[in-house]
Amino acid sequence: MKTLAKTFAAAALIAVSTFTMAAGKPAGNNSKKATVNLSTADLAIDHYVAVMTEGQSAGVEQLFTSDFSQKVQTSNAKTNTRSEVISFLKKQKGEQLNCKTSTSIVEHSGDYMLAKVTQQFEGFTKTDLVTLVNDGGNWKVSQSINSYK
Repeated sequence: MKTLAKTFAAAALIAVSTFTMAAGKPAGNNSKKATVNLSTADLAIDHYVAVMTEGQSAGVEQLFTSDFSQKVQTSNAKTNTRSEVISFLKKQKGEQLNCKTSTSIVEHSGDYMLAKVTQQFEGFTKTDLVTLVNDGGNWKVSQSINSYK
């Protein structure tokens, strides 16, 4: 029963984030900002998956380029800004989604990578096409396109 409740909570969380993600200022934080190693594309995509599925929030600001955008493909297509996504992810700190996640690399070059992240929930699948770029020696996510089946 607890697993079922978590699954519904995850589905609701995704639905809410898809349609009503509101911009907000990040909550105050008295501790130092954590940094993560994003020196390779593989480290960056692994951290992105951890942030999106496991509620990790360390280094979330450094993970996204300054012009990052998230596009959600539904009947009411929505685009979320960098600040909206970061604010949402910080609020989800520690929340783990009840899904099976797989990652595949679609294209990879010296300064660019396109990855496909698939999250299989009970009853639906979320596909996230993630574009990463090498930004001065650190890999960052520049775009995310989400679709649901």
